[in-house]
Amino acid sequence: MVRVAAIDCGTNSIRLLVADFEGGEITEQVREMRVVRLGQDVDRTGRLDPAAIERTVEATREYVALASTLDAEVLRFCATSAARDADNSAEFLSAIEDVAGVIPEILSGDAEARASFLGATSDLGPGVTAVTDIGGGSTELVLGDSGEVTMAHSFDIGSVRLTERFLAGDPPSIGEISELVDHLDALITPVVAGLSPVPRFVGVAGTVTTVAAHALELPAYDPERIHGAELPVERVQEACLSLVRMPTADRRALPFMHPGRADVIGAGALILDRLLELVPLDTDTVLVSERDILDGIARGAATR
Repeated sequence: MVRVAAIDCGTNSIRLLVADFEGGEITEQVREMRVVRLGQDVDRTGRLDPAAIERTVEATREYVALASTLDAEVLRFCATSAARDADNSAEFLSAIEDVAGVIPEILSGDAEARASFLGATSDLGPGVTAVTDIGGGSTELVLGDSGEVTMAHSFDIGSVRLTERFLAGDPPSIGEISELVDHLDALITPVVAGLSPVPRFVGVAGTVTTVAAHALELPAYDPERIHGAELPVERVQEACLSLVRMPTADRRALPFMHPGRADVIGAGALILDRLLELVPLDTDTVLVSERDILDGIARGAATR
């Protein structure tokens, strides 16, 4: 058995998973998430903001202390879209190395997609599966079967990036939403054109799980109700459009909404809506999973 601590540092949030791995089986010890918005203004400036770096470093410091308390034997820190895009990533990585004591990794878009697929499908049976992971700065779409990836694509579209670029209104205007839909369709259509219909579509990460909570009308965020939920595509799309049309204050008042996600969930929900519209599906349901890139990062650390 090996106890692993994995940290996934995205554009909007930073997350920790401490888990035991033995014979391919995983026993989760702790899972935490904080919104630090490392990618604040990166799309506009091309640089990580000093305050955002400090928020992320402080969260990492606390995660490392918790992992140490839990006697984790292996620590792996992976950053994704915001760190990939920023000109001053070296400064950020150096600060993380100082507090974590390990060399942090910046995952390529392809590596991020594959880690998401590994995390999402590790407890599913065989069958051709599409996995989408909608983050703050990028969105991954991966196809595969039985753990083998056959197609992986990372789009530079995410909830934070697209909110900053397109959705200035609160709530967004019809014109803003239409412009974003056109942008998404132009990026997604060439990638999915020619794909065979997919019999299983899995959505992971905070945007998808929040949309699922909205579709289920949950009285609070409940991972046990969300993980493994199989929802009609039409119902999910209705929930997506409901969220993008809401003022931020109304989103924030939803009982399942994380306050750090309320201002950007509309753009993320619209990404999910367009993927469900454009990816050829041989299913009328979406499978929602709480297992994602963080689990893939942990599994990768355990097998090194």
